[in-house]
Amino acid sequence: MKTLAARTGRGVVFLAIVMLAACGQRNPVVMRTVQGDPERGFVALKQYACQACHLIPGITGSDVHVGPPLAGVAERKYLAGTLPNTPANMVRWIHDPKRIDPLTAMPKQGMSEADAVDMVAYLYNMKQR
Repeated sequence: MKTLAARTGRGVVFLAIVMLAACGQRNPVVMRTVQGDPERGFVALKQYACQACHLIPGITGSDVHVGPPLAGVAERKYLAGTLPNTPANMVRWIHDPKRIDPLTAMPKQGMSEADAVDMVAYLYNMKQR
């Protein structure tokens, strides 16, 4: 018969393996905390012609990519190189990038904060194509 210590030891090893495997997984917290409507965000990204400067999965556009590709943006640690990547910071960045970095090439598009929230919902939840 197996002793309680042997079964407990195996349980601890199993738990450690599961926890280590989870380290490589995407951040599920981001997906649960984004507000807004991804479908409206998709429309807003096209309306404000974001694809003119960025490669965005699901949206066709120009070949001039001044800004970074937006595939996998939810997985990045920073936005604009220094801003911690959170949904709230992404909304702030999209809504008024010059307020965060006056020297950025990204223009202020004059969008509403609601549009920015919807765009973030799309960007953080989009399928990687």
